[in-house]
Amino acid sequence: MTQETIIITASIFGMLSVIFGAFGAHTLKKNLSEEQLKSFETGVKYQMYHAIVLLILGFNFKDLNNTIYWCFTLGVILFSFSIYGLVLSDAQGKKLRFLGPITPIGGLFLLSGWVLLVLKHI
Repeated sequence: MTQETIIITASIFGMLSVIFGAFGAHTLKKNLSEEQLKSFETGVKYQMYHAIVLLILGFNFKDLNNTIYWCFTLGVILFSFSIYGLVLSDAQGKKLRFLGPITPIGGLFLLSGWVLLVLKHI
């Protein structure tokens, strides 16, 4: 994995979290229940947190290995994007239930990235 790839991935995740956050706050707020909106915001927050972590790791490239990068990247995609899909499909009355089990798998990838980061520095 190159330093540029990591920084670009972080930047795209960060940019999308701002877009999705604004979309949720301004457009979806009218169409979602409070619980749905809170779930959507959780996806946005976790996406932004991990975008920031990837950006920091990208600028400190020596501290990152491919496994950590992929754990965070797959974790964001599986965790946050499955939440977006669940919330938006539920709001349309066609909840994509198959996404439900994907969210915790994404969470496990995120957690694994953090564990690997800790183990790298012990």
